[in-house]
Amino acid sequence: MTRRVGARRLRRDETGSASLEFVTVGVILLVPLVYLVLAVGAIQAGVLATEGAARHAARVYSLAPDDASGRDAVERAVAIALADYGIDRSAASVSLHCDGGCLEPGSRVTVVVRASVALPLVPPVLAMRERASVPVEASATVPVSRFAGAG
Repeated sequence: MTRRVGARRLRRDETGSASLEFVTVGVILLVPLVYLVLAVGAIQAGVLATEGAARHAARVYSLAPDDASGRDAVERAVAIALADYGIDRSAASVSLHCDGGCLEPGSRVTVVVRASVALPLVPPVLAMRERASVPVEASATVPVSRFAGAG
């Protein structure tokens, strides 16, 4: 009889169970929340990288003396901007469009940069990293100076 009463009392006694519940629920809620913050941070870094790359690439192309040196400057600007945010240059593509003739005074240069941002903590096994990536894109348009090529 005494053993039954003691067992019942132990089952009803919740001393210490609140801390165990807090730790369990905390881990269950905290781990996804931390991953969400990391993922949003990685995507935001990708957006900032492509936006900066497009803006700088359009600017350096509009100031270039000729098309070949302008395209070289675009490649360098994009590579540097993406590297600042830890994005591999091979995961990005760049397209250049000219409104009117390229580098003609008064024309406009548009650069579009597309990149693929890998989500954090995804292993590179079985191409999971490429599948679990988010595409980001940015474009920038810069006018070529009316005095371009004047001297």
